Amino acid sequence: MSFGTARPNQPMPNPRPSVPNPTSRPRLRNIVIYGVMTTGFLLAAAVLALEFETGLGIQVTLLAALFAALPLLVVVPTFLWLDRYEAEPTRILVFAFAWGAVAAAAGALVINTGFALAMRLAGTGDSDVLAAVVSAPFVEEGLKGLGILLIVLLRRREFDGVVDGIVYAGMIGAGFAFSENILYLGRTFVDYGQQGLTELFVLRCILGPFAHPFFTAMTGIGLGLAVTVVRRGWLRVLVGIAGYVTAALLHGVWNLSAATGNLIGVYLVIQVPLFLGFLGLILGLRLREGRLVRVYLSQYADAGWLSHPEVAMLSSLPARRQARMWASGLGGRPALASMRGFQDSASDLALLRSRMVRGTAERDAVAHERLLLDSLVTCRQRFLVGAQP
Repeated sequence: MSFGTARPNQPMPNPRPSVPNPTSRPRLRNIVIYGVMTTGFLLAAAVLALEFETGLGIQVTLLAALFAALPLLVVVPTFLWLDRYEAEPTRILVFAFAWGAVAAAAGALVINTGFALAMRLAGTGDSDVLAAVVSAPFVEEGLKGLGILLIVLLRRREFDGVVDGIVYAGMIGAGFAFSENILYLGRTFVDYGQQGLTELFVLRCILGPFAHPFFTAMTGIGLGLAVTVVRRGWLRVLVGIAGYVTAALLHGVWNLSAATGNLIGVYLVIQVPLFLGFLGLILGLRLREGRLVRVYLSQYADAGWLSHPEVAMLSSLPARRQARMWASGLGGRPALASMRGFQDSASDLALLRSRMVRGTAERDAVAHERLLLDSLVTCRQRFLVGAQP
């Protein structure tokens, strides 16, 4: 098993080509991608702004947004807590939340409204119920899942497995629920006043704050398994689709129970047990991630890149926290930043090695491995220098 040709006390080879790319295609491709995404976000934001302004008004929108933001104080920290071993870049987490709150929410609003209108014109009874049970689950989970897929395609190195899929899905679901709650809470306040607002707030924000993140997490799990566990291309597609279909079915059961007045019963009999199982899965995945860090970093310790006490620290969240406190106390913010970089690079390295062993790593895995080893050495040197008296 190869761990690179250099040793920690030797300069790392540069895996990137020394000759610049003679074409402008990569840069042009990035400009096109980000231009299209920015335009899409602006259009989606305009759709939501128009809906809020014409349907609710500014004052009601602000009131509903205040209530809709309260569940985020619980939901967002929960998924960030899961993301402790290998923290995702803040910019991608912000993108995930914005995708759910703006792009997916606006797209779902337009498509679901169009579906309900088509059913109404076709003379179908209960068009709103059909939209909620038939259209909404597949449309909304498809749009939310598209956000996860974009992260996989555009930022593959930041997608290391099932945990990352759940974290990104949770942020997208939280963003989507935020915008949807503004609409529902605002409409309820306009139609039924403060009592209706309070009742709906209890149902959506207290009893079901994790509903959308939970549904979308099924897609995240499917994509996480597809890109990091499954080897065959066609099977990867099937696993990803299975995650999406599971998300849509769970969402459909939730909407059907609300539409038929059986929300509390379904919530207690089906949703609560499923959610408890989901919590158990999250805890198990976090423990598993710690074991992966210990197992695969031990191999690098055997090769001389790390010490075994460092591996023990890196595979324990309490020990990681103590190490950050030690670095901060001796070297201030620079040493703390270097220690964080050391820990994050080590986690990335362990998860990359696990994919390399399974044969599911990306094509540039060896070059990426060398970059992470280089980062480990550099960060260690920096926090050790910063910690010297």
